[in-house]
Amino acid sequence: MKYLAKTLLLVSLWLPLSASALFEQCQDLFPSQQIPSTAQVGRDLCFDDFAIYYSPVDKKPIYTVEKLNGEQLQAPHPRRTNQFYEEARLPVHERALLSDYRGSGYDRGHNVPAGDMTSERGMAQSFSLANMMPQARQNNQGIWAKRVEEPTRMYIKRVQGDVYVFTGSVGHAGSIGKGKVTIPSHLYKLVYDPAKKLAWAYWVDNTDDAQMSPPISYVELIQKTGIDFHLPVEKNSLESKTIVGGWYPVFFDQYSPEKLAALATNIKAGKVASVQIQYDRNLELAQKLAQEIQLQSALQATLSKSSPPDSPNVSYERNRVTAIVRTK
Repeated sequence: MKYLAKTLLLVSLWLPLSASALFEQCQDLFPSQQIPSTAQVGRDLCFDDFAIYYSPVDKKPIYTVEKLNGEQLQAPHPRRTNQFYEEARLPVHERALLSDYRGSGYDRGHNVPAGDMTSERGMAQSFSLANMMPQARQNNQGIWAKRVEEPTRMYIKRVQGDVYVFTGSVGHAGSIGKGKVTIPSHLYKLVYDPAKKLAWAYWVDNTDDAQMSPPISYVELIQKTGIDFHLPVEKNSLESKTIVGGWYPVFFDQYSPEKLAALATNIKAGKVASVQIQYDRNLELAQKLAQEIQLQSALQATLSKSSPPDSPNVSYERNRVTAIVRTK
C-alpha cells in the first residue's frame, strides 16, 4: 500500500505540463476569476496571498498575481524573514536551487514583493525560490524597488477598492547555476484598477544601468509577452486612442528638476497629449510644477484637487503631488 501511494505521488509530479493553468484553489486572486492565456507551459502554484504560474524550463515565474488594496497595504507588516527556500511542491528537476544563485552575481529578485505581505505566512511564502528571478543587483535594489514597486504601492494606497498586480519577466540573457535558471532580459509589472478601468505596465531592462521609461500600454505588454491577461480593456486596434493604459503617473514628494526635464523632453517629442497635476494639500508644489511644465514645454497643465476619503485604518501621503501624463 505504501508503495502504491509513493507511485501515485511520483506519477502526479510527472504529469505532462499544460499551457492551461487552473489555479483551482486561488481563482479569486484574478480579476473576475479569469486566468491569463499563454502558449507557455507551466505549473500553477497557489499561496495564501498570491499565485504563481511557474516555468519548469526557465525555473522562474512566467507571471505572478496579487489582489491588493489600500487598507491591506497600510496594515502592520511582519518582519522580513529573508529565509529563501526551495519549493518542495515542484519536482526536483524543475526547481530552482539555492546553490544556483550562490555566487552568480544576480539577486534572488522577488516577483511578488515581500513589502506587499501583511501576514507572517505570506511573508514567509514570498521567499519561495519559485517566486524569484535572477535580477541584476543594482536593478533589484534600485530602480525596481524605488521606481516600480514603491509607486505601485503608493497608487494602491490612494484609491478605493482592489487593484490587481501581475509581475513577470521575459527574454533569455543566459542562465545561472547547475540548474540553468534563465536570466531574463526584461522585467514587467502590470497594474489593473478595475474601478477606474485603468491598466498600465512598467517595462524595465534587467541590467544594473537600466533607465526608467514611461509605462507601456496593456496592448503593448500583450505583444511583448504573448500573454493575454483577459482584462476588460479595448485592444482591437493598436492605434485606438481609447486604449486603457495610455497614461502614467509621475510622483513628486518635492520639487524635482530631473523629473520635470524628463517630462518636458517627452512633451517636446510629441509623446504627450495632456498633463493633469493632482494634489491634496500641497497646492504650492502643484502650482510650481504646472508653471515649470509650461515654461519648459509650452504645454499648459491643469490642476485638480484630489483628496482621498478619511479612514481610521488608512493614512495617505497628502503632501504628495502626482502628474497624470496622458500619452498620444
